[in-house]
Amino acid sequence: MIRRQTVLTYATAALIFYGLALYASAAYAADEYNVSNGLTLTGNPLGVHGIDPTSLFGGEAARLGSADFTAAHDGVDYYFASAKTRDRFKSDPQAFLPQYGGFCALGVSLGKKLDGDVRYADIVDGKLYLFVNEAIFQKYLENKEAVLVGAKETWPKIRTAAVDTL
Repeated sequence: MIRRQTVLTYATAALIFYGLALYASAAYAADEYNVSNGLTLTGNPLGVHGIDPTSLFGGEAARLGSADFTAAHDGVDYYFASAKTRDRFKSDPQAFLPQYGGFCALGVSLGKKLDGDVRYADIVDGKLYLFVNEAIFQKYLENKEAVLVGAKETWPKIRTAAVDTL
């Protein structure tokens, strides 16, 4: 009887360990995207702080999205100002998503995951880059190419790292 209980205890421990390992990898994956605290009505985190990412293209001002027009991509919800912009995003999400999961591109080039703010954005070769604040954005403008090359080289190394470990 004791032997059977021991086997069950080991099996239970193995299941718990396996479940924790799955949870840990999900937590790391969540840090691949810069998301707002809390969850949306679908249970996903919110990307780009609820701003319609398609509005950043074409020279218009950033527009606040609405939960009425939500699209999920890779476990993150994005809000849109209209069904039209939501559908435009859904047809090609990669064309509108900010690079580096929405983290500050200059921060990424330095090995950090800093909040990206749509007020400090740049589109280079059709790709959206966000920056944490005006000072950092101005620093980026001094040498765009070096920052973007550095971010491109560094991102694969930090992509799955938890924000609090960098």
